[in-house]
Amino acid sequence: MRTLAAAVLAFAAILPVPAPPSDSCFWSVIDHKWTKDESGIWNPTVYRNLTRGLTAAQIASGLWEGAESHFGKTAWQGMDAEILAAGSTEIMKRVFTRVRPADTDDPCQFFAHGSNRSFPSGEAAEAAALVAPYVLEYALQYPAAYGLLLLPIYVGTARIKAQAHWQSDVLFGWTVVGLSGWYAHGRETPLLVEILPRGITVGSKTRF
Repeated sequence: MRTLAAAVLAFAAILPVPAPPSDSCFWSVIDHKWTKDESGIWNPTVYRNLTRGLTAAQIASGLWEGAESHFGKTAWQGMDAEILAAGSTEIMKRVFTRVRPADTDDPCQFFAHGSNRSFPSGEAAEAAALVAPYVLEYALQYPAAYGLLLLPIYVGTARIKAQAHWQSDVLFGWTVVGLSGWYAHGRETPLLVEILPRGITVGSKTRF
């Protein structure tokens, strides 16, 4: 939970304070549309390639190290957290069907059905899931690990700048990760290690 609190505080610090809307749903005071910007580092291709590369590196680390080593176990927990975050946010997107900022100025349009999938932010959640187990495992001993929180802050900000999500979509996505990361990190044996054959999870390093 300290991980989630640190990310939320850091994110809140960069948000401009909007004027209170005259007609708002209960949390829309924090939801406001930013000017669209997908240039430079805010280009979706940039942050998507970054998260895909880190996901691939995490999978490779888990397969190489196996679940028996300290770092390998954390890598498998990271895979668990990412799968849980992706699955739970996708379900909620289909339930809440919130309209994206690109398609409306009203942040209160939930249950609009169709292809609306704004709430919560799956990409912000998955970026946070990538780093959550490592921060939980290593940050007390190595405070520099808190720097990993820059990844979800960057992705969350980019999604808002792309008018793909409201601020509350990103914050709730991080909440999902706080719960899934806490659950994955707290398990003695990662879920994937229980499901997959031991020949896969024992680690290539051990076999060779």
